[in-house]
Amino acid sequence: MYKYLYVSKDIEEQIDNQIYKEGDKLPSILDLSSLYKVNKSTIIRAVSDLETRHLIYSVPKSGYYVVKRSPSLPKKTEGSIDFSTSAPDPSVFPYLDFQHCINKAIETYKQDLFLYGTAQGLPSLRSIIQKQLADLQVFTKINHIFVVSGVQQALSILTTLPFPNGNHKVLIEQPGYHLFIEHLLTYNVPVAGIRRTSQGIDLNELEEIFKAGDIKFFYTMPRFHNPLGCSYDTEQKKAILALAQKYDVYIVEDDYMADMEQDSKSDPLYTYDDSKHVIYLKSYSKIIFPGLRIGIAVIPDTLTAAFTKYKRIHDIDSSMLSQGALEIYLKSKMFERHKSKIRSSYVKRAQMLQNSLEQQWKANDGLFTFQPSSRPSVHTHIVLNKQISIIKLIKILQKNSIILESMDKHYLPGFPQENILKLNVSNVEVTEISKGIDSVIREIQQM
Repeated sequence: MYKYLYVSKDIEEQIDNQIYKEGDKLPSILDLSSLYKVNKSTIIRAVSDLETRHLIYSVPKSGYYVVKRSPSLPKKTEGSIDFSTSAPDPSVFPYLDFQHCINKAIETYKQDLFLYGTAQGLPSLRSIIQKQLADLQVFTKINHIFVVSGVQQALSILTTLPFPNGNHKVLIEQPGYHLFIEHLLTYNVPVAGIRRTSQGIDLNELEEIFKAGDIKFFYTMPRFHNPLGCSYDTEQKKAILALAQKYDVYIVEDDYMADMEQDSKSDPLYTYDDSKHVIYLKSYSKIIFPGLRIGIAVIPDTLTAAFTKYKRIHDIDSSMLSQGALEIYLKSKMFERHKSKIRSSYVKRAQMLQNSLEQQWKANDGLFTFQPSSRPSVHTHIVLNKQISIIKLIKILQKNSIILESMDKHYLPGFPQENILKLNVSNVEVTEISKGIDSVIREIQQM
């Protein structure tokens, strides 16, 4: 990291932690130079970066002052602990950074942003994304990269367009991503489910389903599965790919939490795909903010023409203003700083969630089933005894200001459900996680 970025990041963290409060004057350039043991030009560049991003402002002949930190956030219900919300924590949204990028995009692209673009997306943005994908071990040509209005749009297009294998049915993991399930049911898309647990899926069952034919694609979340929180290991990924190639089934890989990965050796399915059967999807909404509605789809040669046609019919192109702002955000290294910040926040929450559950699991032998992970996620699950009513448990805990949600919407109608309690700490303060888990387990004991 450049020295000026280190200084800028450190001052930003002090502003976030209210060491420097709104309206406070920062130390002088000379004092900061002495404090960080760097030359004055490095400090000037650092404060210029902070000023550009509207974190501080300058007063001639006076110095630099801290501006209002962020817009007012929606207030959480006082005293409640929300284990149900899966959206990113609003307190870590990069409001000011992205506001600057939107202004800069309008200034840079002017009238180009207000015209129709291309179905594939802004070429300069796709070029930057190509390099980012390579860091994730997703090596692809730029003509295979599509900018979509969120991963949900890519999934909608993929369920509609004809595939080279001539099949029609979609296979999904159970439990699975509830919005995609809702889409499949709403549009009467032929669909089948396969059970997934913390151990993965039954590969023999997968082969039988593939062998029976008519599977167009298998939709999967190999990394930090939603809602279970578990991940496939390398052997499972390779085995799934081998079966897909053998039976000519495409894999749609939703890697929505790729930027949260801590294990540098954990690669996506796409990395091991030699037969070009994997369609790779990645979201920016989960790590920046949901309203951005920008996702990425990497489409193989056999589907690019059809995907382009169907994408154009869907919306002509994705928001050019959002794309232009995202390009500047990525190019300026703001994204890397934000990713480091949110990853650190989520890692702390994920580790606290796992530690709290593991502690209770060991202290209450047989009360519930839990699988600790070497790569904990901000969302996970426990399996309860079948005699315990999840719905009743949720209602009782709600009276005690513990917010939980049932798994019903994560299953296809009629698919056998396990007695799973899902837990998400995306919006729970680290200091509240252990307290909340204690309350949940205490109520399970009583039931």
